[in-house]
Amino acid sequence: MSETEAQTTKKRTKKDDYIVQGSILAAAAVLTKIIGVVYRIPLTNILGDEGNGFYGYAYQVYAIALMISSFSLPTAVSKLVSIRLAKRQRRNAFRVFICSLAFAIGVGLFISMTIFLGAGLISTHLMKSSLSVYALRVLAPGLLIVAVMAVIRGYFQGMGTMLPTAISQIIEQVFNAVISIVGASVLFGIGTKAGEKSGEELLGPAYGAAGSTLGTVVGSLSGLLFLLFVIFLYKNVIRKQLKRDRTQNVESYSFLLKALLLTAIPVVFSTAVYNINQIIDLTIFNHVMESQGYVEKEYMAFQGIYTGKYDTLINVPMAIANALGTSLVPSLTAVVTAGTKKQVHNKINQTLRLTMVIAIPSCIGYFVLASPIMVLLYNDSSATPARLLMAGAIVVVLYGLSSVTNSILHGLNYMTSPAKNAAAALGIHLVAFVLMMTVFKMNVYALVGGNIVFALAMSILNLLKIRKVSGFKIDFVSTFGKPFAAAAVMGIVTFGVFRLFDTLIGGRVIPVCISLIVAILVYAVVMLKIGTLSEDDILDLPMGGRILRISKKFHLLPAVKVEE
Repeated sequence: MSETEAQTTKKRTKKDDYIVQGSILAAAAVLTKIIGVVYRIPLTNILGDEGNGFYGYAYQVYAIALMISSFSLPTAVSKLVSIRLAKRQRRNAFRVFICSLAFAIGVGLFISMTIFLGAGLISTHLMKSSLSVYALRVLAPGLLIVAVMAVIRGYFQGMGTMLPTAISQIIEQVFNAVISIVGASVLFGIGTKAGEKSGEELLGPAYGAAGSTLGTVVGSLSGLLFLLFVIFLYKNVIRKQLKRDRTQNVESYSFLLKALLLTAIPVVFSTAVYNINQIIDLTIFNHVMESQGYVEKEYMAFQGIYTGKYDTLINVPMAIANALGTSLVPSLTAVVTAGTKKQVHNKINQTLRLTMVIAIPSCIGYFVLASPIMVLLYNDSSATPARLLMAGAIVVVLYGLSSVTNSILHGLNYMTSPAKNAAAALGIHLVAFVLMMTVFKMNVYALVGGNIVFALAMSILNLLKIRKVSGFKIDFVSTFGKPFAAAAVMGIVTFGVFRLFDTLIGGRVIPVCISLIVAILVYAVVMLKIGTLSEDDILDLPMGGRILRISKKFHLLPAVKVEE
């Protein structure tokens, strides 16, 4: 490499480090989601659809509490820390960390106690599923653990490194997987015996769901212990940085707490709406299904299919959008503070395109291979799970778009806009969902339809706001058109390959695995051939230089027209 190329690469790496950091976080997120899918296979078999229903419902309540206590903290803390580090105020950045930690412990403890003590009331009267109480009580202590962990992750993210977050996520998920399976298996047996004595046939699945949630708590604790270990290793570096800091204006903790709340509350609201729409949907679903003559065993089984199979798969590719959004916020904030409008637009454009490059083929892949995937992972050849995945595949694109546009607005310092848009989208969503359940009687498919309506409304509102405040105009051809064209070719070829090998070989595994490998290769080739990614985009990726050289070697990039 020449000296000029080296300087260019160094400059690009420094400028677009958020893509590399985002890729690290995305890789970890996808890996944890894959682990999640893998361990949910034996877990689903242990719990059955009813047990998955209890688990899924309790987890939705836990997720709402998590939104309130901690999920806004990584974004808020990273934003506040990155602003101060951009001004070389390391002492104030560390004070943000200390203040946020105290806040997280207080709020996390309060929410944990509230959920634990109120689990019976919530499960019986709100959720219309009294046996979910066991899973909910086991989950409650995890709220405090995750709140503390969220602050530490946010501090490292604000400093520009996603590695501690990424590694802690993997450790957390590995422990979660092991303990969930063991806990579910042991407690399912105990619950079944207790149910035989009491005459309650659903006690086994309910106990099993509680055992599986134990993995969530133990996993969170393992992730926290790793982050505390990293902080311990990093303590001398922090001390040296604080000693070198000559900042005259040391911000008070009361000021920082106010800044944290003003930053976190809008994020809490917009993020909570994403999850509260799920718990509202499930609650309405249970009440309407009961009024339509279904018994608890029936509608909890439907819920188990939705939360345990469909939702688990849909969340895998969406993790990439969440990771890119997480890494974008501090980076975009810095550009908005010191950069030009063109730089802001370029960063937004690149993030949207990279998100769609992953989301759109995932959508097409799920649509084409819905039934084979359900058979492969869950040995479930019934129509409902496959139809749910086919109908809801578009959610991957819409939720990915809404999630990353949320992060863009946060990075542009419009913290309340996603919250307002989420409230409007929730209203539209609820009207549509109730109509689907009561008028059209769509049953479990209404849950997927509601997701589509919410994510679509959110995406449109966010994009309109981004255009209004920044002047950014989305390039529909490069952002959506080219990835869709490449994914459409991929889908046709993949469907043909699967049918061929299913006829010639058959079985659950080989036809699907070969089809997925072919899908990846075909999509990558077509995507590069039609110019979906520019050379700069490729170079900004991890190992971008190597990928670009291979692409050129095999003539995968579009020919460049030379003007005469």
